[in-house]
Amino acid sequence: MARVLIEDVDIVTLDPEATVLHASCLAVEGAKIVGVGQAPPGFLPDERLDAHNHLAMPALFNAHCHAAMTYERGWAEDLPFPRWLNEKIWVAESALREEDVSWGAALAACEMIRGGVAGFNDHYFYMDRVAEVVEQSGMKAALAWCVFGIGDDKEIGANLEGTLRFIERWSGSAEGRLRLFLGPHSPYICPPGFLQRIAELAHERNLGIHLHLSESKEQVENSLRANGMSPVAHLDHLGVLQAPGGCIAAHCLFVSDEDLDLLAQRKASVAHTPITYMKLAMGVPDLSRFARHELTVAIGTDGPASNADMDMFAALRQTAILQKHVQRDPTAMPGDTVLRMATQAGARAMGFPGSGVLAVGAPADIALLDMDRPHLLPRHDLVANLVHSAKAADVTDLMVDGRWLMRKRELLTLDEQKIKAMAERGAQQLVSQEMRSVRKYEE
Repeated sequence: MARVLIEDVDIVTLDPEATVLHASCLAVEGAKIVGVGQAPPGFLPDERLDAHNHLAMPALFNAHCHAAMTYERGWAEDLPFPRWLNEKIWVAESALREEDVSWGAALAACEMIRGGVAGFNDHYFYMDRVAEVVEQSGMKAALAWCVFGIGDDKEIGANLEGTLRFIERWSGSAEGRLRLFLGPHSPYICPPGFLQRIAELAHERNLGIHLHLSESKEQVENSLRANGMSPVAHLDHLGVLQAPGGCIAAHCLFVSDEDLDLLAQRKASVAHTPITYMKLAMGVPDLSRFARHELTVAIGTDGPASNADMDMFAALRQTAILQKHVQRDPTAMPGDTVLRMATQAGARAMGFPGSGVLAVGAPADIALLDMDRPHLLPRHDLVANLVHSAKAADVTDLMVDGRWLMRKRELLTLDEQKIKAMAERGAQQLVSQEMRSVRKYEE
């Protein structure tokens, strides 16, 4: 097992005591951290890294995204949510090919690695191709094949056939860096019987469920009319929230206290993607309500078609600033809290409970940032630097399970130049071909 000693580095550990160390060291052996602040006795490193003017932090976990939607970055702009889905996103996805998902996800992986992201929670189509990217890149991921349960069986995501084959093929692979989830799109698209079948499969195969939930007032009103209960209560009634592998509910913008209590009782996790909410003018929830119910909230970027990038530093910064604004309270969402949401909360929700902290025995998922940059000086408060000043481009090195995925800003596991060229070509081909409407979102 390789031994690495990172020396003369400032460290934001995110341990229970919120320990911050200056000009200190981290020792890694194999996939684990074996020393924080000092190396263990007799530790003889194979590699020494002088990290002067750098900061080490737990690598980030993106709690909700659609990685291959890099292909639709800039394709669906300045539209309200229904038109964004109906006129741009779903028609483009009608023409989606497996190779599009492969190159699109690889492009997202390059971007996330450059931004200090160790793992991502992905919800899309042709997920075998995304799993291949995870396997090659060295990243961690929770993957869910998106299914609708409606429409022609020939359409992408219409039924469970693809997702079941995917789960059978990839279970236990990628050296333990993969978690597999069932991925119904949402209660506003999937029929009740289909959602119930998803819940049954989750129990039969000990799986989690990842889906979209309560994104608009209209969705809540429609559910009350059709089902006599809120979308959250509807999912609980069908058994979705009780999935043994956990339930990750993306968004939850319009939820009652009863909904939040139910989500907390079922130990569901909520993925919060603030930049999408602002760009599509969807509304921003007051997360202090979620905290009062002791509900786990993790941070994600959402897809590049709605966010425009995969920058988790931007997402965590906007989370902090928006919550101060929404709550009209400058003390709301302190830096340590939002960093834990972008690391530990996402890792736990995705099935990597040991990640998100720099501590002895924890997985060696470490991001190094160059702090010798004008926007990161002075260093009065390293946590504040990370939350309110740092950018994805400040990350110089990324280690996942003790393996370097990026060193000195060079990607080591992916052919970035080829990926960029293939993705640009494929994206232009996708949006230039004939498209058609395969489903419709109605408010």
